[in-house]
Amino acid sequence: TSTTEPKRSKVEIFKEQSNFIRYPLNEEILTDTPNINEAATQLIKFHGSYQQYNRDERGTRSYSFMLRTKNPGGKVPNQLYLTMDDLADQFGIGTLRLTTRQTFQLHGVLKKNLKTVMSTIIKNMGSTLGACGDLNRNVLAPAAPLMTKEYLFAQETADNIAALLTPQSGFYYDVWVDGERFMTSEPPEVVKARNDNSHKTNFPDSPEPIYGTQFLPRKFKIAVTVPTDNSVDILTNDIGVVVVSDDNGEPQGFNIYVGGGMGRTHRMEATFPRLGEPLGYVPKEDILYAIKAIVATQRDHGRRDDRRYSRMKYLISSWGIEKFKTVVEQYYGKKFEPFRELPEWEFKSYLGWHEQGDGALFCGLHVDNGRVGGKMKKTLREVIEKYNLNVRITPNQNIILCDIRSAWRRPITTVLAQAGLLHPKYVDPLNLTAMACPAFPLCPLAITEAERGIPDILKRVRSVFEKVGLKYNDSVVIRITGCPNGCARPYMAELGLVGDGPNSYQIWLGGTPNQTQLARSFMDKVKVQDLENVFEPLFYYWKQKRQPKESFGDFTARIGFEKLKELVDKWEGVVQTPPARYNLKLFADKETYEAMDELAKLQNKSAHQLAIEVVRNFVASQQNGKSE
Repeated sequence: TSTTEPKRSKVEIFKEQSNFIRYPLNEEILTDTPNINEAATQLIKFHGSYQQYNRDERGTRSYSFMLRTKNPGGKVPNQLYLTMDDLADQFGIGTLRLTTRQTFQLHGVLKKNLKTVMSTIIKNMGSTLGACGDLNRNVLAPAAPLMTKEYLFAQETADNIAALLTPQSGFYYDVWVDGERFMTSEPPEVVKARNDNSHKTNFPDSPEPIYGTQFLPRKFKIAVTVPTDNSVDILTNDIGVVVVSDDNGEPQGFNIYVGGGMGRTHRMEATFPRLGEPLGYVPKEDILYAIKAIVATQRDHGRRDDRRYSRMKYLISSWGIEKFKTVVEQYYGKKFEPFRELPEWEFKSYLGWHEQGDGALFCGLHVDNGRVGGKMKKTLREVIEKYNLNVRITPNQNIILCDIRSAWRRPITTVLAQAGLLHPKYVDPLNLTAMACPAFPLCPLAITEAERGIPDILKRVRSVFEKVGLKYNDSVVIRITGCPNGCARPYMAELGLVGDGPNSYQIWLGGTPNQTQLARSFMDKVKVQDLENVFEPLFYYWKQKRQPKESFGDFTARIGFEKLKELVDKWEGVVQTPPARYNLKLFADKETYEAMDELAKLQNKSAHQLAIEVVRNFVASQQNGKSE
């Protein structure tokens, strides 16, 4: 019997036939049509772009392209920021979008302008290579420009991992700048690790030593951080890397988590969000080899037949962590050491003014959903240009202005405030932690609104808070996505809304404020206009029944979904509670009671109500009598 070829998804065949991600994209971008064909649409992702069209418009589709940059650790040099700001006005929709993976998204670029925009980014210290596609995406690291050894080491490690896993075959430069190479100089240890094939991790004669012709089965996400700092949502990544230091703060090595990931598909129980789990510890000089071994394991064993099950989380879920570790160790050539003890995670936002540690200051600015436009965009540009500032993008869609001299603090604060860029204490706490993905009108995957819908939803949550008597600072992490792929990581939120129909959301509950626990699906198909019917009872009972300092996420997990569903089903609105009552038991003989009952009926009262009234009046008259 002949062995049948394993079934492969269509994208696998596009990759195979593309001459390393060139053909037919290189031809398609030259044609007169506003869009590109199916194969090119898949390949352009590897170059950092998605084809989109405006879904608000009926009739002929108006196609455009969204470009996403690659900025390890969210670092954006001054020159690149100013370039992106210009490109948004000249070739985009006049706004820049800060993303949940510390990059820019530039929407609305027409096909005829793609080459101009791409080459401009490349020539101004930027790149979009590998911001999308079946390879390692942008590597996250804490965005704060803190000058401690640990933070600098985490950011350097993120840069090195990004370099290690950058495509080598030149397709990006061939398509957009006619083959001219703009390679940054790489640290020798990165080149050495990439070329090392002592454990059969590489394709020895390939222009892509790690990726080969087929690249990875699906997107691949890595984050690096330091202990306690969960600004990067560490457990949602394929690989989470945590710096481990000795008692003097000298980095010694890394703890590694594997198998996180958000994306799922509605009504397919076999797809699910998953948290990363501990794999082990490696000494610092081995980190690139360990990362490469994990990537090679997913490359060779991850599913390539059905893209819905291609992420590494499904491989680990089916094998179990022990088998996965054994296979990774074969590619790594060593055993992993035991995971080191770590302190609790905290969410850090870096908003407001802080010392960098080198004499300069940085200022974190809250940007609703990362959408920079209008007066805010103009003002940010003026400040960044005038003071020659570098900036960083945070994984919470915010922006950090770096390297500010203390003398500049007051003028900068004044100018920013006039454009609505306020100190965090003047921003609603609900907005500070909320996130939404772009969704409509441009995302082809959106089922319903996210970014355009969230301002109103947050206002409604705020009024429910007021109605049930919660305090202004009793905040809740709310994240909204227009589809189940979960770009705004709703499955980690205390309250996650995931689009599951026109104007309807699936509601997820039970994440924690420090992003360490997975939420679970609580209700399906809640119409946007009916959200209060769910929010009110949940927040009311949280207010009434919470333990001291208990977060909303912990509360919903503790009470359990069955009980919560019951509360939602029986909910009849907030009862305005009358002032506290003290019990006064009244006894009477039958005749007195009946006479009282007759008198009460005349006044539409019960005997009890009338009796209490009589008592009240008697007490009042006695007190009045006393005071005369």
